Amino acid sequence: MRGVPVPLCLCAALVFVGSCGRDGPDYGESGRLPAAPVGVTAAAGSATSVHVMWNAVGAGIERYEVYRGATKVEEVPGAQHMVDVTRLEPATPYVFSVRARDSEGRLGPPSREVWARTPAVTAADRSAPTRPGELRGRTAGSRAVQLSWAAATDDRDVVSYDICQGSTKIHSVGGDQTAAVVTGLRPGTRYAFTVRARDAADNLSPASDPVRLTTPGSDDGRDTAPTDFRAATRRGSDGAYYLDLAWTPPRTDGVVTEYQVHLDGTAATSLVFGGTPPRGRATYSFYLGREAGERHRVRIRARLPDGTWGGLSAQRSVTTGAGASP
Repeated sequence: MRGVPVPLCLCAALVFVGSCGRDGPDYGESGRLPAAPVGVTAAAGSATSVHVMWNAVGAGIERYEVYRGATKVEEVPGAQHMVDVTRLEPATPYVFSVRARDSEGRLGPPSREVWARTPAVTAADRSAPTRPGELRGRTAGSRAVQLSWAAATDDRDVVSYDICQGSTKIHSVGGDQTAAVVTGLRPGTRYAFTVRARDAADNLSPASDPVRLTTPGSDDGRDTAPTDFRAATRRGSDGAYYLDLAWTPPRTDGVVTEYQVHLDGTAATSLVFGGTPPRGRATYSFYLGREAGERHRVRIRARLPDGTWGGLSAQRSVTTGAGASP
């Protein structure tokens, strides 16, 4: 069912409905199963959580399924290659694997199994680690950055560090590490990163000062812009004019849920699709006013799964009281 746009302030959650347990092979009518994810790692994030990471399988992956033993415990969109498995027992070993499911619903084979052991929890530990200091970074090509920082301290031990891009956690490393490589970035794009320390009791430090880096290279946005963009005005039953938009979402490794509409060169409104966002043709309408003969220029862009804005669509011109733009 196609999702309904809601205002940006009403953040919509994506819910992916998957199969229960480990499915058998499903090759569909044609094509091959997704490959097994490689580069899978697991490390304790606290006494009750483990951070699982893996490499992207490739294009066309709709989601990844994470298993603890034979039980599926997490699902994430295809653009995400990490997850925190929570509600675990302290001082307990666990085994994890990952499987990829493509846009046609085919479930690939499991990755190799990886092990992690949660540390013991210390009673009445309410003291958070100190803020990690001296965060530094440098680009490593056009799609990766290297980060390093000064270790945080804790009255017990620092178990892990969370790396955040903006306000979103994108990576985690063990408490004995003070460096990380972040991959999957876009050329010619500005990013901001921070680091937070976590102890076994899940106490989280304040964020470090941010480091801002711009990946080298150029990105003209054509590969990330909505395509086949159309715009038209219509007069509603209330006598006012409305702008009707239609477009095809950009092809990305993941699901696009948020768009920004630019009207006459300025960001005019944002929308977030609730429920399951459309993978085919998407549509949206909004109020323009009551005056006929007003001319407007309109474009649209998508917020990509990595949190950055994609390229702007082709520009269309509309006039209230007239038909569709060419």
